[in-house]
Amino acid sequence: MPKKAPSPDEKRCVVTALTREHGQSQRRACQVAGVARSVVWYRKQPDRDDAVVALLQERVERDPERGFGKLFKLIRRWGMPWNHKRVWRVYCALKLNLRRKGKRRLPPREPRPLASTEAPNARWSADFMSDALWDGRRFRTFSVVDDFNREALAVETDLNLPAPRVIRVLERIAAWRGYPQQLRLDNGPEFVSAAIADWAEQRSVELSFIQPGQPMQNGFIERFNGGYRRGVLDLYVFRTPTGDRYNERRRYSTLGYLSPNAYERKKGQPKHPSRCQKSLDHYTWRARPRPWRAAPASGRQVPS
Repeated sequence: MPKKAPSPDEKRCVVTALTREHGQSQRRACQVAGVARSVVWYRKQPDRDDAVVALLQERVERDPERGFGKLFKLIRRWGMPWNHKRVWRVYCALKLNLRRKGKRRLPPREPRPLASTEAPNARWSADFMSDALWDGRRFRTFSVVDDFNREALAVETDLNLPAPRVIRVLERIAAWRGYPQQLRLDNGPEFVSAAIADWAEQRSVELSFIQPGQPMQNGFIERFNGGYRRGVLDLYVFRTPTGDRYNERRRYSTLGYLSPNAYERKKGQPKHPSRCQKSLDHYTWRARPRPWRAAPASGRQVPS
């Protein structure tokens, strides 16, 4: 197997050793090493692409949707003498030829410490979950919990839950319960949208965002999601989006092993009618476990 050919830098080192250690002339050393004298004389030129780099970076920052073809035509329109091969070489060296995924920039998040509130509607927590139906279609659930007594105010379920749908759910809750003082959220695309920000400003609701990658800063809703997934989503295989009631059956150790409704009655707070509703109007909630049969493949149960 042939050896790798020496590089020009290695050949220069050989010529330098012959001239310094053996007293050979440069011409004779080049003949012995088999190196052209132009290789020894060559000196690396300073980088002349600074202007190309600066212009490409400026234009890509201003117009990130433009590709190489449009950028090069724009550069030539400005009278720059660089040919397309040079601009393409710099374009690839800057890794602009790769598909770029825009980074979502979030403002600094400094949420308040997680603690129970002293009265209902002081703070709500909201979050999303996802699962799959029997036929493989993905669906999502949007849950809202009152941090005072962990009451589930809504569990909206559908195949798609954009920001306007989230606002409709919050308005539906507020119609019978009133608006919260604070709403604790993560940094999902639906929650950081301008629609949610406008709604909160109009309703005088403070949006409290947790830090990215710190889900337990929103621990009340995460606790609810864990119980809901173990008790409903992982227990059954659904043919259509559906849900279950938790406010009477679920017991929390932090509430003295009381249900949210029992804890609210114990604290002497006025009880609001439970309206934990699902999204599709032609399906209804069921307060007791449904008959089931064993799923043939997944191991989960299938409601009949």
